[in-house]
Amino acid sequence: MIAPLKNATYRHLFSAQIIALLGTGMTTVALALLAFELAGDRAGTVLGTALALKMTAYVIAAPVFNGLASSLPRKTVLVTLDIIRALFVISLPFVSEVWQIYIIIFLMQLCSAGFTPMFQATILDILPDEKEYTQALSLSRLAYDLESLISPTLAAVALIFVSFDTLFALNAVAFLISGALVVTAILPKSEKGKKEEPDSTWHKISFGIRAYLATPRLRGLLALSFAVSSAGALVIVNTVVLVQVQFGMGERAVALALAAFGFGAMVAALVLPRLLEHIADRPVMLTGSILMATTLASGILINSYPALLTLWFLIGLGYSATQTPSGLLLRRSSKPEHRPAFFAAHFALSHGCWLISYPLAGWLVPAIGLYSTFVVFAVLAAIGTSVATLLWPSVDKEKMVHSHDGLNEDDPHWEEGSHRSGNKHIHTFQIDHLHQRWPSNG
Repeated sequence: MIAPLKNATYRHLFSAQIIALLGTGMTTVALALLAFELAGDRAGTVLGTALALKMTAYVIAAPVFNGLASSLPRKTVLVTLDIIRALFVISLPFVSEVWQIYIIIFLMQLCSAGFTPMFQATILDILPDEKEYTQALSLSRLAYDLESLISPTLAAVALIFVSFDTLFALNAVAFLISGALVVTAILPKSEKGKKEEPDSTWHKISFGIRAYLATPRLRGLLALSFAVSSAGALVIVNTVVLVQVQFGMGERAVALALAAFGFGAMVAALVLPRLLEHIADRPVMLTGSILMATTLASGILINSYPALLTLWFLIGLGYSATQTPSGLLLRRSSKPEHRPAFFAAHFALSHGCWLISYPLAGWLVPAIGLYSTFVVFAVLAAIGTSVATLLWPSVDKEKMVHSHDGLNEDDPHWEEGSHRSGNKHIHTFQIDHLHQRWPSNG
């Protein structure tokens, strides 16, 4: 798994990712505690609303940013966004009203909506070899999962000595260090599309989402993203309520419960690279999603803090198994010059799922109770899993026979692939300006 780290550019970017994630993870803990300080037992509602605004920023800004900023220098954009995020997060300790949390979180996440898809697409250009990229995906997923484990643990230790407000300042420092590491990296120029493709801003903004939704395996991925958001939102939003209200424990217990979720996710991320060498991504991801749904259903049996830790660990396992291979699917489904658009589309659409899950996780608990909320979210995760099974064909061919009605005989596209017969030929099929509909044989 560590082979990609031999690439100096990737090593710098991976270090930047880890440092920024650690800071962001501590802010997640601090934000939950700030919500509890301002709203008491309605902290879940406040946190769910704040995170829903975060997802709104992602859904709105990711495809727009990809369309407007695709021609800008990557390094300048990434560093600038890191600096702006640092300025926003450092203002959180001065918040005294709930509405101020909402505004700051929304503005900060507008920057993240631009940063993350561009960062992910850059990794694709740095590591064109599929095996190396698969290893890099697992490293990236491991970084997220380690953040889920280490950040809450670091937060629990820090809270022994400082107030939770200090965690926001640490995140600001982390963003600045991340920006400095990006400055030292030599980033490749982004791939340019072919001249015959439309080049309007609207085309750039809309192409990724249209192409994503036209690809069956990615429609399945979106359904799995809904299952992931159902499990993840319940954990992130209601851990503070379960620990501090239900079990009457303190701030460090909140952080350690979130760390249990991260530990389960980390275990899955460590196992997946070798597993994916022998088992296709579809059964692995569906199994992870089934694990999340069944574990959520067992949430009605939680009656102690140790039981909560076990439950969160199992959800973390399923969460990571379902999420980690998503980059592979995006790679298989797109040409190099289109990958930023596909990543931005996935970023926006998958976070649209969180836009539903986060407010539900916050608002349902006061309305119907904690255990009924577990049942609702188990059903939602099961629906996402079932829909994914239907939308993502079990036989997922990459090379497919397809036709080109009206394409000139001398068009260079005919040179791609093989077995031409009349207006048909076969090659790896990906949605672009010449292939706008998935073949019926796929």
